[in-house]
Amino acid sequence: MFTGIVKELGKVRRISGLGGVYKLSVEAKDIAGSLNIGDSVSVNGVCLTLTGKDKTILDFDVMGETFERTNLSKLKTGESVNLECALRAGDPLGGHFVAGHIDCVGRIREIRRAGGNYSIEVVFPGEYKKFVVEKGSISLDGISLTVGSVGDGNAVVHIIPHTLKVTTLGSRRPGDEVNIEFDIIGKYILGLVK
Repeated sequence: MFTGIVKELGKVRRISGLGGVYKLSVEAKDIAGSLNIGDSVSVNGVCLTLTGKDKTILDFDVMGETFERTNLSKLKTGESVNLECALRAGDPLGGHFVAGHIDCVGRIREIRRAGGNYSIEVVFPGEYKKFVVEKGSISLDGISLTVGSVGDGNAVVHIIPHTLKVTTLGSRRPGDEVNIEFDIIGKYILGLVK
């Protein structure tokens, strides 16, 4: 379980695939010291298990299905990724509950900048619209965000400059893919109502 508050921008060092399991190595200078083999780490919103560690290099095994159903398959060496350690008892809950289980991959349609205000419009398959509510929570690439408005298969989130600076959203462009996890509480409520 995570909160969607990114702790570090890591750098992809290696990606390789063998027999349906991919190896992803990420440099993480800040959080590496607090992690142990077997810990869960959110990488662009995807919950991965730490399978190897060498000083500041973190190694993850990624199942082929996870790799192909997320934007991890589009990563390139040297690219930045959002990193967050798993929530521990007593940690502050700064964002919202994020499981690290990606619902779908969306695409950035538009980025608007007006003065110090930024907003990002993301499109996603229409069947997921039922999980999005105005002023509700959404996770894009593991970042906890508030939905500003909802359309038919799209949502707009407003971003403060600090979030752009400390996450991958600052380097995103229209057409880029983002991992989307819809609010887990909303999904459970919808499931109970049905």
